[in-house]
Parts: sequence; structure tokens; C-alpha cells
Amino acid sequence: MKTRILLLEDELTLSETIIEYLEEQGYEVSSVYDGSEAQELIYEKKFDLFLFDVNVPNINGFELLKSLREEGNFTPAIFITSLNSMESLEKGFESGCDDYIRKPFELKELLLRIQTVIKREFSKNRETLIDIDDNITFNSVTNELRKDGELVQLNFKEQKLLKFFLQNSNELLTHERIYDNIWDYDEQYSDNSLRTYIKNLRKVLGKEKIVSLKKFGYRFNSK
Repeated sequence: MKTRILLLEDELTLSETIIEYLEEQGYEVSSVYDGSEAQELIYEKKFDLFLFDVNVPNINGFELLKSLREEGNFTPAIFITSLNSMESLEKGFESGCDDYIRKPFELKELLLRIQTVIKREFSKNRETLIDIDDNITFNSVTNELRKDGELVQLNFKEQKLLKFFLQNSNELLTHERIYDNIWDYDEQYSDNSLRTYIKNLRKVLGKEKIVSLKKFGYRFNSK
């Protein structure tokens, strides 16, 4: 499967040049020209790497990546920008980027940085992959659940709940403890919502994985 890259660059000529070069190197590239477009596409599609310019219309690159990180999206990201001050560099890394390349740059340099970030991410993912079953894995860094190699779509609360279960396998987790860990302090938790999240996880993992102990809570059974 090709590595999927999202390119956010509003300079049309540069965008076309990068796309052509990276596709020649075997990458699959989707391109957008403003931050709002990028945000919408990220919600619709899974990417392996973000290439973000900073000064783009609507939502700038720094704000976009910062909001993605706050939402739990840790897809590797490289900023490509004409901003060259130390303050901008610092702001870029504070927003959650993995690398930062200043314009103008050689395409070969961009390729080397992409290869380095992806290689590092691959190594990190291998170390954080949890085998739930023979054909089911969960990545504790990216919060990705895969069954038979296919990505299973989970909402943010379902990701948090599964991660919490895996961190406390074979242990009775009371409803109160689950609420404290899955819902933020200013959120109103819901018994019905919790049951729905459990039901959705069971559809993928099997009913025997998450056992309900009436009036007490739940227990996640490791294999």
C-alpha cells in the first residue's frame, strides 16, 4: 500500500511541483489549498503524513495541526514554510510537528525528511502495537484499531475506552472509574453512551472480550 500524504499548500505552482515529484517517488498525494479544506479531508480520509504550509487561507497550518493534536490525531507532520524566524520554528514544534523545512528547498531534501519521519513513525508503531487477538491489533500511540489489516473506524470516546480497557486488562473497572477516565471533568457522562460504546467495540472484538458485571462495571479479557 502506498504512503498517503496530505499536502496543504496554497502556492499552485509549488503544489503541483511537489505532487509530481512525490508521485514519481511512489507516494499517493492529496492536495488542498486552505486549512478548512484540509480539516474536512482529514475527517474523511486517513493519511500517513501531513505536509502543511503555514500561511494559508482560513485556518493556518500552526492552528490546524494544534487542533488536530488536541483531538488525538498524531499523524506525523512536516511544515513547509517561508517563515524562517526562531520564533516561528519554536511555534511550529510547539503545535506538534515532527519536522520543519524552510522555503526554498530542494525536492530531494524534502524527500529525505519525509523518508526519515515515516521510518521513525514505523519503528515507533511497531513498538506500540498491541495484539488483541490473532487478527486484531491496536496502536497505543495513534489509537488505530485494525482487524484483518483493515482500519476500524472508532470515535474519540471509543478509542479512549478501548485504550483504557487494554491498560487495565482482566481487571474489574467500575462505572465511576470509567467515567472519570473517559469523560472530561466538564462533560456530562451518560450510561446510555457508555453502553453504546461498549456495544460498538464488542461488534469488532467479540462479546467475550468485554464482560459486563451487573451493577459493578466491566472487565476486559485479554487473550
